[in-house]
Amino acid sequence: MALPRRRAIFAVMLPEILTNVPGEKSLEWGSRLGQVECRNTTYLGDDWPVFWEKAEGVNVWDVDGNRYLDMTSGFGVAGLGYGFTGDALREQSASLMHAMGDVHPARVKVELCEALSKMTFEKWEGKKGKCLFGNSGFEAVEAALKTAVIATGRSGILSFEGGYHGLGYGALLGQGIAWFREPFEGQMAKVTQRLDYPRTLADLGVFRDELWKIDGSGIGAVLVEPIQGRGGIVVPPEGFLDELRKWCDSVGALLVFDEIYTGFWRTGKMFGCEWEGVVPDLICLGKALSGGFPISVCVGRAEVMDRWPASEGEALHTSTFLGNPMGCAMALEAIRRYREPGTEAMVVAASECLGEALSALADLGCVRGIRGRGLMLGVETDSGDRALDAVKGLLRDGIIALPDGPAGDVVALTPPYSVSAGEIAFAVNHLSERLE
Repeated sequence: MALPRRRAIFAVMLPEILTNVPGEKSLEWGSRLGQVECRNTTYLGDDWPVFWEKAEGVNVWDVDGNRYLDMTSGFGVAGLGYGFTGDALREQSASLMHAMGDVHPARVKVELCEALSKMTFEKWEGKKGKCLFGNSGFEAVEAALKTAVIATGRSGILSFEGGYHGLGYGALLGQGIAWFREPFEGQMAKVTQRLDYPRTLADLGVFRDELWKIDGSGIGAVLVEPIQGRGGIVVPPEGFLDELRKWCDSVGALLVFDEIYTGFWRTGKMFGCEWEGVVPDLICLGKALSGGFPISVCVGRAEVMDRWPASEGEALHTSTFLGNPMGCAMALEAIRRYREPGTEAMVVAASECLGEALSALADLGCVRGIRGRGLMLGVETDSGDRALDAVKGLLRDGIIALPDGPAGDVVALTPPYSVSAGEIAFAVNHLSERLE
């Protein structure tokens, strides 16, 4: 399938590998990093990682001069490609790089709040939404969980196995991937119940039975991804989100959608919840919100957010860099670009092209399934070792990909929306070779 012409100035460039991967310079930087960074943060080995030097469009260059095709969008951040909000950053940084976000804010913070309200609750319900900013995705989740306590008076949380909501202590309360959570459970409150995340219609029936058995009187928040990302690119059956909405309404809990990964066209719609037309009480956004600056936000119905007390000079939830003007300016530019008429068509065409290309892998003996939606697709293999070997092989081919899922057995592909048909074919052909 042919894709619409790329709407940015970025040229189409396939990978160009000039050295071994990792090259000598990447290995040297890895050795230096190992001396000064917590050893749990970055995996360092003879075959991993490469150190980035620059990025543009769908391409990344490492310190050895090798050019890669990034099929991850940098954890889903570079929705329209690397650099698409760079002009906004340069313009804003020339006049104001920092403001006192909860004392004397920048004007641009107001504009971003208004834009986020318009594209969420004003669009869905014709009513205002209100914003609570953070710096990283997990902070938006924690803002939502705090809002639920303020609004309902209840500390209980309902979340899902396989769910990923970041690694701060508050976000860990909803964490559904056990090995992220277990080392720290001794310091965590026992306030969370977890259900299995349904994958099939049969699962949905079991889920309904389990959900309605729960005593919701102590639960203030139901925290869920409309499509699980780190959990292995899992798309629930239709009716799942609607069932959660009904249950929350019946027990008085807030429905919180973690759309940090799925937001801003990643699944083929502006937000993943729009596939079912289910409106949350709170939506958490980050990653592609700015296209590259650390900013996140919890947006909620105004009547819910107004349960927070009015500020009398001290905020109960804030941070030094709240509403940073550079992040706000980049987010406004990203939103402007996401709302352009051609963006949806570009995403749909690219997702159809990628899905069609990946379908050819279904005949491989090691492939257990291909799933996802939009440009959030995963190839489930027969083992975590298989997926990791494929990802490492792809890196040597000049393609950046990641393993996903609690067992690491899913090769996840979440490329920038501007990825071309030729780039898709190149990546999938090499993935096929690495899985054979």
